Amino acid sequence: MSRTRDAATTAQGAGAMLALATVGFTLTFWAWALLSPLGAALRDELSLSSFQQSLVVAVPVIVGSLGRIPVGVLTDRLGARRMFPTVALLTIVPVLYLGHVADSLAEYLVGGFFLGLGGTTFAIGVPFVNSWYPPARRGLAIGIFGAGMGGTAISSFTTVQLAEAVGPSFPFDLVAIVLAAYAVAAYLLLRDRPDRAVAGGSAVAGLVRTLRMPVTLQLCFLYAVAFGGFVAFSVYLPTYLITAHGLQQADAALRTAGFVVLAVAMRPVGGWLSDRLGPIPVLVAVFAGVGVLAVVASFELPLNPAAAAVFLAMAAGLGAGSGAVFALLARVVEPERVGAVTGVVGAAGGLGGFFPPLVMGLDYGATGDYTIGFLLLAATAALAAVVTATAVRRRAR
Repeated sequence: MSRTRDAATTAQGAGAMLALATVGFTLTFWAWALLSPLGAALRDELSLSSFQQSLVVAVPVIVGSLGRIPVGVLTDRLGARRMFPTVALLTIVPVLYLGHVADSLAEYLVGGFFLGLGGTTFAIGVPFVNSWYPPARRGLAIGIFGAGMGGTAISSFTTVQLAEAVGPSFPFDLVAIVLAAYAVAAYLLLRDRPDRAVAGGSAVAGLVRTLRMPVTLQLCFLYAVAFGGFVAFSVYLPTYLITAHGLQQADAALRTAGFVVLAVAMRPVGGWLSDRLGPIPVLVAVFAGVGVLAVVASFELPLNPAAAAVFLAMAAGLGAGSGAVFALLARVVEPERVGAVTGVVGAAGGLGGFFPPLVMGLDYGATGDYTIGFLLLAATAALAAVVTATAVRRRAR
């Protein structure tokens, strides 16, 4: 009876910690994505070229991605209870700077650089959630946490509308307030599991060992395609819809939010399917499907209903694939290294999202359409399917 009661108490505690971590991830990702819906407005206001506009929205992505590496290493040592409130508080500074100070390309790039800090919390939450759940349930649990990337949907749904209805600084002020509130709540309520695995040795030596692990590089590639594809679409889809289909900014932002919501909803599904079918078949199916859909998208079909259906199907595939990658990671990486590996893999995912918007901007500037960009996505997804079915399958046995 005592053992049953202890298990029930642990399960309740795990659920509460998962909920707190997911809320924190959602809010910091909301902050991380503030500039994307404003890309078209900033282009007009600052007279930016297509490439400069892409750079403004991409800078927070690359900084948030690379920042996951040290944040993941620190989380393995310091725990999420310290790291979550610290990152939330530090992210407030660039949010307020962008809302009240920045008014030139250089200043938006500086603000976007530090705004990238908000994108590092993924490397805090994955090892935290991983420590609270047994292996058979980690795919779903990490998938639920990963649904916090829906913070980008909150930004897509609200940023332009709030800026037009209340004032250009209001979305930034609102995000700063909710980040401060979460930092206090996380400090008071968040708890690291007492028996969690803690990495030994120096942080630098641990990072070097992590980078030398072949499985780390394989997971990096898969996540760069799955999550990187999601990030790329979430930051560049508004621009694509405006330039290729002539939508207004608000309409493009809402449609992008729909893409993000579906991808977010499918991330736990990808983890759940991986718990039951195994992550390898899930990933092979996802990457093959995304490759085919990207080829179809390259024909630039009419938006309603053909192109809309293609993009929504890609959102579902990329979301499920993102969940499946971390279900695989939880199976093949030692618990004490999950934070470090997550940081590196998360960085790769963010970098995967950094380059496509730049490629799309250059492609459109040079050719007047996006065919080359979509065909490159198709080729990359096909390669990911092959790598998963061969090298990754052998390692996962």
